[in-house]
Amino acid sequence: MTTKIFSIILFTLFSILGVSQEKVKINHSPKLVVGIVVDQMRYDYLTRFYNRFGDGGFKRMVNEGFNCRNNHFNYVPTYTGPGHASVYTGTTPQNHGIISNNWYDKFEKKKIYCASDPSVTAVGSDSDLERMSPHRMKTSTICDQNRLHTQLKGKTIGIALKDRGAILPAGHSANGAYWFRGKDEGKWITSSYYRNELPEWVKKFNNSGKAKSYFKVWNTLYDINSYVESGSDLNDFEGSYMGKEKAVFPYDLKKLKDQNAGYDIIKISAFGNSLTADFAIAAIEGEQLGADAITDFLTVSFSSTDYVGHKFGVNSKEVQDTYLRLDKDLERLFTVLDSKVGKGQYTVFLTADHGAVHVPSYLKSVKIPGGYFDADLFKSKVNEFVKKSYKVDGVIENISNNQVFFNYEVLRKNTIKPEELEKTLANFILQQKHVDKVFTREQLQSGNYTMGIAELIQKGFNQKRSGDVIVVLNPATISYSKTGSTHGSGLTYDTHAPLLFFGHGVQKGSTTVKTVIPDIAPTIAALLGITFPNGSTGKVLPFVLK
Repeated sequence: MTTKIFSIILFTLFSILGVSQEKVKINHSPKLVVGIVVDQMRYDYLTRFYNRFGDGGFKRMVNEGFNCRNNHFNYVPTYTGPGHASVYTGTTPQNHGIISNNWYDKFEKKKIYCASDPSVTAVGSDSDLERMSPHRMKTSTICDQNRLHTQLKGKTIGIALKDRGAILPAGHSANGAYWFRGKDEGKWITSSYYRNELPEWVKKFNNSGKAKSYFKVWNTLYDINSYVESGSDLNDFEGSYMGKEKAVFPYDLKKLKDQNAGYDIIKISAFGNSLTADFAIAAIEGEQLGADAITDFLTVSFSSTDYVGHKFGVNSKEVQDTYLRLDKDLERLFTVLDSKVGKGQYTVFLTADHGAVHVPSYLKSVKIPGGYFDADLFKSKVNEFVKKSYKVDGVIENISNNQVFFNYEVLRKNTIKPEELEKTLANFILQQKHVDKVFTREQLQSGNYTMGIAELIQKGFNQKRSGDVIVVLNPATISYSKTGSTHGSGLTYDTHAPLLFFGHGVQKGSTTVKTVIPDIAPTIAALLGITFPNGSTGKVLPFVLK
């Protein structure tokens, strides 16, 4: 068949289908993709505070973009490190290997941090604690794939108060990842993994006094009596800052900073998100993101929502005020994007890295089940039981993150079969208070679970890095203080997270069809017409894209 005849047939087919040749396009590449992760954002924060939001932040994304209303994490544990990695790799800890924020490394025989890297040094700080990189993440991110697709011409910049929130999303090949060093420094820093000196725009920002300007009084944005979407300001379920007896507004951050690790107090307030937005805006200009037709990536994680949630709890007025102020920060960011990149020239997605549980002591006060798990007592009971049962010391090497790790050398020397120990220990643990379910390595490696908590546990289980027995606690039962909220489970309060798409190439609308966090990266890859991250297990969401 000649090329001419083929062209005539193709033209005829397009005419029948009502598609002009000019409209045939296999990708819709914006100048800039902005990925936003709001740390510890439950989906119902979007609906609970919706009527209080302005028109330019969350509401703009909902009204002009696409809202996935039934979006969930499809694995356990729901922590910050795994959450950020899963959003951008399009897969779960089973594959990307970030099984927690911290975990016990059975090969190094020590506890490790998800972003730590002793082979690099801090840049912008003299602290030995800031040696960070993405090297523990086993798979590529959507940002990495864009870098490869554009022959490294498309930039990637990652930003967050938390190092892991900046580093993991930006991927292995990022041009830069920047996080906030608090304490007595108050500076945005990076590591030698990316570069050996801070760029001029970062130095300029650090010297501007912007961080110091947030040492001020944190009061409610609006009349506190109008915050009817939250509980009373004075209650028994919230923590407070050192030096302030009661957790009630207002909070004088300048007065309290010396008792609360200096600049770190800004992180644990609504102003930490404002500082993050300030720095993200500086990055857009300083790195000239979205300035040409080659797609760049900006990953931004707003971490203060997590710090505030942990201290004050899901139902607090502090959480509500933090989200009302974040809404204004988002509007400010979008206004800059409109101006610098151009309306319709950038694409944004917004999600969370996990949700959070209502404070269990509060739940119990209103007759809803909830409780507290004594992890230290549990460890003692397990070790005592194993020693009594097998008459051997050191069988259990580590207990952490609701996982039990065996010492295989001790098992080998004493001819103890791992499968037998797993079953014996699982049966014992299941009898303990506050324990709901137990899974063994043998079950997770030999079975294939397709529903319920078992599926989530399996998707979070990494054969090489995870433990030998996995413990699941009762609903709304946590190993935490009696005040403030936390997260980590496979229950809906931790898994149900917002997912909003908005901007270039995105449809207007919403769906209640279930979507999962690993779907985000493949959907963005389809929008850009690039290869999916190399470990991706998510699916493209066709209803989101034009």
